[in-house]
Amino acid sequence: MARSTHTVTNQPPPLVGYDVFGADRALVAAVERHLDPAVRDEALGELSALGRSAGSAQVQEWAVQADRNPPTLRTHDRYGHRIDEVEFHPAWHRLLGKGVSAGLTAAWGRPGGQVRRAAGFLVWTQVDAGTCCPLSMTHAAVPALRTDPVLAAEWEPRLTSMVYDRDLRPAEQKAGALFGMGMTEKQGGSDVRAGTTTARPLAEDGTYELTGHKWFCSAPMSDGFLVLAQAAGPSGEGGPTCFLVPRVLPDGARNVFRLQRLKDKLGNRSNASSEVEFDGTWARRVGAEGRGVRTIIEMVAATRLDCVLGSAGLMRQAVAQAVHHCAHRAAFGGKLIDKPLMRNVLADLALESEAATTLGLRLAAACDDGSESERALLRLAVPVAKYWVTKRCAPVAVEAAECLGGNGYVEESGLPRLVRESPLNSVWEGAGNVQALDVLRALHREPEALNAYLTEVGLARGADHRLDGAIKGMLTELADLGGAEARARRLAERLALVLQGSLLVRFAPPEVADAFCASRLGGDGGATFGTLPPTLDLASVVDRAQPLA
Repeated sequence: MARSTHTVTNQPPPLVGYDVFGADRALVAAVERHLDPAVRDEALGELSALGRSAGSAQVQEWAVQADRNPPTLRTHDRYGHRIDEVEFHPAWHRLLGKGVSAGLTAAWGRPGGQVRRAAGFLVWTQVDAGTCCPLSMTHAAVPALRTDPVLAAEWEPRLTSMVYDRDLRPAEQKAGALFGMGMTEKQGGSDVRAGTTTARPLAEDGTYELTGHKWFCSAPMSDGFLVLAQAAGPSGEGGPTCFLVPRVLPDGARNVFRLQRLKDKLGNRSNASSEVEFDGTWARRVGAEGRGVRTIIEMVAATRLDCVLGSAGLMRQAVAQAVHHCAHRAAFGGKLIDKPLMRNVLADLALESEAATTLGLRLAAACDDGSESERALLRLAVPVAKYWVTKRCAPVAVEAAECLGGNGYVEESGLPRLVRESPLNSVWEGAGNVQALDVLRALHREPEALNAYLTEVGLARGADHRLDGAIKGMLTELADLGGAEARARRLAERLALVLQGSLLVRFAPPEVADAFCASRLGGDGGATFGTLPPTLDLASVVDRAQPLA
């Protein structure tokens, strides 16, 4: 007699077929809060469409395919000609094309464009963070190019296009273009002024030839790159200068862009990161000689904010997967989500996710505003957020995977991909120490940045005694910045937590703000997730994080 030996029970259904944006209550609330009513409905409709795409089984399968089939380098064709091309799985192109068509490079000059684009970027990161790298750099290149009106007029329409054109040909023949960036060199790392790539002027029209090596150049199949090189001015002391390197020259010839190898990375495996050699490479100067760091810093600031948004997206997806699993999985006589200890863990993770999302969208709104006070706030708040939010991503992803037990350690669950991806944003665009030192630099050199920050957090003063106490303690820390380098990380952390607490007290539901202030500012929490005070309304916090109603 036939017997059934393999009946599957007590397993959650796949988290597919849902609106990734619409299911994220904290993100929807932030978009509604920061957008003008005139564009709000349109933006919500666009983001919901992107969210449904991100939550579809088809798009999620593309993400798996792109991750499992990483790019490959082809230095030569079959006849021995040097071509320096990277081949991607078709799923990569489908994902990247959807990101471009969704406007993730088209924020500039659009009403509420930064907030709309930030929300979309946070959503799309939850599908595949690899394609978000070229999307981020293309978006971020615009403010740097605007230092040269001629270059901006030529390139900005291509970079903000919603058309994805993957072919290598002259940019003027394309309806849309992507950008990359190359600053890091093997002998310099974060010390970009130590770069040895040289630039020799070819004519008086701002054209140069570059010679040197870049240790990290992501998305090497982009149409153009912003790079730093040492320009020799009339006195021989031009210094670090920003250049635009096109992949294909106007006459259709390939520029000298020799890909030495692709990096074998921990995560972000669908995206190609390369080492590239310049040897007589044609380039156009962007900005003045010797002012390259200042020219490219606007691009760096934008990509750093994307690191915050990307980490917030990864955290949100990790929390969504954990809550979804526990809502369907039963153990010890009931659903995991109803067990007090698991509920504590899930609520703690949800707090971290909502705090990151709320902070990221607030900074995007400051970019849209563009006033002097908001720009001053960004000068301090972006490195603060980049330092803290990106560092919280890895522990959140690991803890979320543990909520699935052994299933969370299996590739099919999707959690291992999130875990591998989670440290990336902390490393890229300046690691933790670089961000902490940038915070100190802003505190020392730009008093208006601290004033703008204090004005922002002061909007919640008096609303929660634990927040008030944290503000007082932070002011004591800031009163003496002598010898502050050794405690720069401590300062950055406190600034981040106070800013997040202020935002949640003002904008989040009371149970979320209460739990955050108790555990992050009031000292009533432990060193690991799941140590929230049991007197809090944790069920409401977890319910708010549910990805499905």
